[in-house]
Amino acid sequence: MKAINHSKTEGLNGLSYEEMETPSVEPHTVRVKLITAGMNRRDVAVTNRHKTDEPPLILGSDGAGVVDEVGADVNHLSKGDEVVLNPGLGWKHNSDAPPAGFEILGLPDNGTFAEYITISADHVEPKPSHLNWEEAGVLPLAALTAYRVLFTRAKIKQGDTVMLPGIGSGVLTFALKFAKAAGARVIVTSRSEEKLNKAKELGADKGILTQSDWNEELKDEQIDILVESIGQATFSKSLKIIRKGGTIVTFGATTEDEVTIDIRQFFYGQYNLLGSTMGSAEEFKAMLQFIEQHNIKPELDRMFALSEYKEAFEYLRETKNFGKIGFSIT
Repeated sequence: MKAINHSKTEGLNGLSYEEMETPSVEPHTVRVKLITAGMNRRDVAVTNRHKTDEPPLILGSDGAGVVDEVGADVNHLSKGDEVVLNPGLGWKHNSDAPPAGFEILGLPDNGTFAEYITISADHVEPKPSHLNWEEAGVLPLAALTAYRVLFTRAKIKQGDTVMLPGIGSGVLTFALKFAKAAGARVIVTSRSEEKLNKAKELGADKGILTQSDWNEELKDEQIDILVESIGQATFSKSLKIIRKGGTIVTFGATTEDEVTIDIRQFFYGQYNLLGSTMGSAEEFKAMLQFIEQHNIKPELDRMFALSEYKEAFEYLRETKNFGKIGFSIT
């Protein structure tokens, strides 16, 4: 089978597109013939995290396709079933944090940027009927992350005002759609006027430039929940704009990881600072039910062929996308 793998050289220069062995099926697994696969910023990071002296690794966490072969112990799936993959491995039940041994598909296990993947049958769910293959393939990781951020961690409710700095990523475009479906008011920021306009077309109630004075721009607003994924570049501004007693949930950092907090300001403000990452299998199923109930689809930016992997990874690294990008495999 053809696949995108990483080996021998750190970073994007270690990527190649070549023939690899088609995976076999174990008793508790299924093999899926992948039709589409979504990209995440994690895929860029993995090219630096995967050790150069380790065996070649197929990248990719998101995917959708058709069950090609079923292991002997699998009874709830059949050849020909249309499915999406849950990329969170080893986290079955909802809990305060992932259990020991939790991993994400695409490191250390081989991922979805290939024609076939073998995966535990517990991590395969029916493809939502209202999604086409491109939408289904880019759905899992970002939608699951956004769902846990808003519903499990922030406990969003109707009437809340939610702020999403740096709109444009897959997670944040899902967060925008989920928050609106939950009856919230949504404010977004971006360095790009074009992305602000796109966000407003998706339902954002207000958009401001990231580099602007947030306190001045939002002096008439009360921010209940702020989803922070940028890191050092915006964290201080985020803390100053959230209402007293409000909640910041962070799931990533596209700029520097380390931030400085005025701890006196923090405890006097009675703020809540929560971390979040991915989600459990229970939350994955709940997310699928939610998007079907509200007819929510991923915001799809662009699809690439597997052979166009160099262009795709550069496109993602330069944050050119608004919404999800991915690979068309079949």
